[in-house]
Amino acid sequence: MLFNSATFVIFFAIVFFVYWFLLKDRLKLQNIFLLIGSYVFYGWWDWRFLTLIFLSSFADFTIGKHLHNASEQTTRKRLLWVSLLLNLGLLCVFKYFNFFSESFAVLISNFGFNADPFTLNVILPVGISFYTFQTLSYTLDIYRKRLQPTEDIIQFFAFVSFFPQLVAGPIEKARDLLPQFSKPRVFNNLEAKDGLRQILWGFFKKIIIADNAAPLVNTIFENYESQPSSMLLLGVVLFSFQIYGDFSGYSDIAIGTAKLLGFRLSKNFDYPFFSTSMAELWRRWHITLSTWTGEYIFMPLSQNKKSWGRKGVVFALMCTFLILGFWHGANWTFVAFGLLHGIVVSSEYFFKKQLRQRDKLIKNSTLISLNGWAITMFFWLVGMLFFRSESISDAISYIQNICSNPFLPDSLKTILNYKFLFFFIGVLMTLEWFNRKRAFGLDISNWNFKPARWSVYYSLIFVMLKYAGTQQDFVYFQF
Repeated sequence: MLFNSATFVIFFAIVFFVYWFLLKDRLKLQNIFLLIGSYVFYGWWDWRFLTLIFLSSFADFTIGKHLHNASEQTTRKRLLWVSLLLNLGLLCVFKYFNFFSESFAVLISNFGFNADPFTLNVILPVGISFYTFQTLSYTLDIYRKRLQPTEDIIQFFAFVSFFPQLVAGPIEKARDLLPQFSKPRVFNNLEAKDGLRQILWGFFKKIIIADNAAPLVNTIFENYESQPSSMLLLGVVLFSFQIYGDFSGYSDIAIGTAKLLGFRLSKNFDYPFFSTSMAELWRRWHITLSTWTGEYIFMPLSQNKKSWGRKGVVFALMCTFLILGFWHGANWTFVAFGLLHGIVVSSEYFFKKQLRQRDKLIKNSTLISLNGWAITMFFWLVGMLFFRSESISDAISYIQNICSNPFLPDSLKTILNYKFLFFFIGVLMTLEWFNRKRAFGLDISNWNFKPARWSVYYSLIFVMLKYAGTQQDFVYFQF
């Protein structure tokens, strides 16, 4: 069930009415209803996927209780390993098995052996990467004694399957979201209005920016051999805006929808295109994934390699970014994406003293920021090129064509057909720049002149009705 579909609008209208009007002040029934609604939402794609999310939820609920009750550290470690192997095992089978099988076959063929890769004919369950990390945070935090296990199985199952953020995040840690299912929820008019604003902003980014950019981006990447350099560069830039509009738009809709139900989800994007370093960008882009990998992968690794000094931190950073890249998909392009960003972030850390000395010599904060922004955007776009390409060889060929093909196209007609898209990208960036200190780009509740606020809302609605692109699946559904 897509957020940007009539089916979801009807579904959510029913959920909202029953939740607030028929089940008001009945917490247990509200949680049961949310669980049923979430399973309907998730099973809309394929009801068979429900088996996996049920298995993962039941296993971690059970393991969590035994982890808390176990007194011996050896037993606790074994229980944690059961949770890790079960959750990551399911993820590897459905998402990575064919990749490893095919890669192994290619590897041994380089040594003169012939092998047909054994592959599984399975469908990747929607959102499995997201809810796997979410359930793992529960057992990991209980193991680290940072969380008490819940005794209410309905609350836990509802936490894992909460439909606004189930299939594409934000990835919520159990200690942040799970307690909200045990507290009575009261409808808050101000929160609801704020949620509607954020939903509207999310739909604008998805329907106008992402869905309109997708066809042009697809055309450029599918025919990159014959495209002029200017179009190839435009393709990478537009893809960056496409994925930002698509993914941050989903997060805005999810967060806004949760607010309408009385829940607070974590911020997932914080104006990443205004970053002046790659480390800062990753503190602003897909924040919940960055903080999850930072807390559960980087911190333990860096502590383990503390005796290595700065090299230990670099080692932990590189491992974290490789995992972060590989989390996105079973393709070497995602490994390259993570590796590239890991190298840049590690370099920023390792040479931070030299960079500070350079900044002292320049003595111009604006010039320093512009220089940092330009370098960051360069490496981000290179990473986006690998992220979008079908293979490493395609990405390298794409770069070669940027350097060797004629710069300008024979006709500007294609670009001019999308002039409205460039205008709305400008609107997106302008609103986000002026509201960069606020929660999201359309957070204009501080505008005292009410007609000005409503003119913005109606303008966005009109734009979405007139310039809506062809409906596209959310990009991160494939992860």
